[in-house]
Amino acid sequence: MSAGERTGAALDRLRDWMIATGRPPLAHQDAMWSAAIARREGLLSVPTGMGKTYAAYLGALAALTASPRRCLAILWITPLKAMARDLERALAEPVEALGLPVTVASRTGDTPERARRQLRRSLPEVLLTTPESLTLMLSYEDAPAHFADVDTVIVDEWHELVGSKRGAQTELALARLRRFSPHVRTWALSATLANPEQMARAAVGTSGRPVVISVRDRPKLDVRTLLPPAGTFLPWFGFMGSSMFDAVVDALEPGRTTLIFTNTRNQAERWYRAIMERRPEWFPLSGVHHGSIDAGERARVEAGLADGEVALVVCTSSLDLGVDFAPVEQVVQIGSPRGIARFLQRAGRSGHRPGVSSRILLVPTHAMQLAEFAALRRALEHGAVEARRPLDAPVDVLTQHLVTCALGGGFTADELFREVRTTVAYRNLERRVFDWTLQFLERGGSALASYPEYRRIARDEDGRYRIASDRLARIHRSSIGTITSDGVLRVRFRNGRQLGHVDERSVTGLRPGQRFLFAGRALELVLMREGDVWVRPARSADHVPKWTGDELPLSEPLSAALETLLRQARETLAAGGADLRALGPEMASLARLFQLQARTAAIPDGRRVLAEICHSPRSGSHLFLFCFGGRLAHQGLASLLAWRLSRGAPRTFAISVNDYALELHSPTRCDFAAMLQDRALFSTDELDAHALAAVNAAELGRRRFRRIARVAGLVFEGWPGARKSPRQLQTSAGLLYDVFVRHEPDNLLLAQARQEVLDAHFDAERLAAVLERINRDGLEVLESARPSPMAFPLVLDRVEARVSSESARQRLERMRAQWIAAMQPAFEAAADGSPSDCGKSS
Repeated sequence: MSAGERTGAALDRLRDWMIATGRPPLAHQDAMWSAAIARREGLLSVPTGMGKTYAAYLGALAALTASPRRCLAILWITPLKAMARDLERALAEPVEALGLPVTVASRTGDTPERARRQLRRSLPEVLLTTPESLTLMLSYEDAPAHFADVDTVIVDEWHELVGSKRGAQTELALARLRRFSPHVRTWALSATLANPEQMARAAVGTSGRPVVISVRDRPKLDVRTLLPPAGTFLPWFGFMGSSMFDAVVDALEPGRTTLIFTNTRNQAERWYRAIMERRPEWFPLSGVHHGSIDAGERARVEAGLADGEVALVVCTSSLDLGVDFAPVEQVVQIGSPRGIARFLQRAGRSGHRPGVSSRILLVPTHAMQLAEFAALRRALEHGAVEARRPLDAPVDVLTQHLVTCALGGGFTADELFREVRTTVAYRNLERRVFDWTLQFLERGGSALASYPEYRRIARDEDGRYRIASDRLARIHRSSIGTITSDGVLRVRFRNGRQLGHVDERSVTGLRPGQRFLFAGRALELVLMREGDVWVRPARSADHVPKWTGDELPLSEPLSAALETLLRQARETLAAGGADLRALGPEMASLARLFQLQARTAAIPDGRRVLAEICHSPRSGSHLFLFCFGGRLAHQGLASLLAWRLSRGAPRTFAISVNDYALELHSPTRCDFAAMLQDRALFSTDELDAHALAAVNAAELGRRRFRRIARVAGLVFEGWPGARKSPRQLQTSAGLLYDVFVRHEPDNLLLAQARQEVLDAHFDAERLAAVLERINRDGLEVLESARPSPMAFPLVLDRVEARVSSESARQRLERMRAQWIAAMQPAFEAAADGSPSDCGKSS
């Protein structure tokens, strides 16, 4: 029997096993198996719950079974080590059921030390790992021999990696594997994407010939929105959704396993606490799950979901991904998911198997989120989804990779340059940048040449670059990875039990005796010392930590769908209609709000950017721009406009932004209408330089440089058990930053820090798009007596950011009441359909 016939017979056994276990193969699974046997590679892009795992795995397993060998043949890469437990069970299931002569094991950061030592000596036939652990394995001298016979690499949840430094790191590792094993084939697995061909190319490299296998039909979705009761109004801003606590609890069914997704860890803590306060009898069946909670507690919740012991979990994106959550019968999304792909991923947690409808309940936290939900429905109808794009040659990741290669057998400059350029992330890498990185590692650059610890690689007599010392090798291996965070502190009970970690900034203002929520518990702070927050149980809490990086931007396709709906609402009302039911139930519930918006100013038309101007003797002048470019782009635009407006004459502006609009506020009267006539105000000329000048770019760059320096290996976080504090790391990185600025201003890591400031703080690409749109389509400038319903949340948000006391918050409530009282005639006009002249064109 030929090898092909043996593989076909092995695949038939696996196919029969799937049928016997109630999982008859689907068309895309058969297509994947055929492609794998034909030695193809590429991308499988199908919705969540459509059997991606076995589609990618069984073809490779059949080939391995047909030609057994005692070496690593199948390498599975997952972005989350928390997924490794479920994945390892899934990969081992057919092996154990059919008694195949194959060993399955995992190697992640959670693997016990004894198992790691065993894997250093001998690898299994099937190995499950993460990008960081794979890179660590590639750093050993015997890596070329260990990976020489790898036949298939499968990268799971590819969309979660591409577009990040972890994605660039993974691309470089895949290129290294292709060098060690030229016959290897790579398959990437992903949820639905807008650019599958580009994503496939990123997986297989520039020299491969990728194939894309996809499923056009999305699984059935049962999407419902929890509308506020008739006659009541949602808040106009805010993300917590506390006004919906009771309605959500009433909608939950204890016998139906439910995931309640929130967008932030702070929100997850608050919602879990609110549900437990209202239904304490649900506590034994409930849990809270997010990335800052201890791994053991997360594992308990995940296992409880799998075996039915846990029926209700409040979670964040930490449960977006997973192998088999089949027991989950319903998903609840608190607030807007902010993106179409994220919504599909979360909705797919319900059912999570072919042919089963996914049930998801959308819960608004403020009024405009109802419009976002309607836009989400519209986007789903049109098949819209976000694209993911690889990063463009981050120098810090390249720096780390070169040291890894120097450890893992060494390299010559020419061969590694060619290898690196086979990745999509580094396909345009210039030789001068590669050579600069080499010289920086070999000599420390012009600024650090006198310090031996920065001369990390050296050429041997054969001209190969290798690590300069064993000590530097140990430091590098302990620092591999691109995941960085602002300083975190461990949260522990006094008996030493660890609950998880919080951002340093979120608790440094707390004093011993103060109480806060964490991991679903009320805790009292005992003391903070040496990176630990020591706590004890408390009966209640009045503070919830806030984690950096929790804000989710409104995606471009969802913003576009929202603007289209607003334009249709504007056209309907302008034609004399008052019923918006044709635009969906969510828009219908907002009819009165949009009528009021149309009477006080205008509903943004989705083409020209609406500029709303208000003047008040007490509060000064306000400019509102409704760009729908997302919070970060609006932050950048507001800073840019304030800087440009202040160049000619000194002015002071306060800034407020959300995903829909921005506000510039001057405490004195300001002729915004005349200022907007200056075309240079929205020019894209020297955009990057002006944007950096508009903020404290030096300080932002210094803070950003800490992350870059950590990835590039310039600062060492310390050995396990003796980690340096975030303050120590920031001080070390800050000193290096100042040295480079003064003595080596052309250092490429400095340039990367400046670019990352633009991308992370301003979303430079969307900022440029907003400016180009204004230059192309112009502005619709209106003056109104007071802020419109869509503008007023920006005022409240700006004022609330400056107050913290209860009396000040009561003042905010009075502001709301005063605004509503002032708008009462317009409210009444909106209710009976009579005209009201509250806005005029300028």
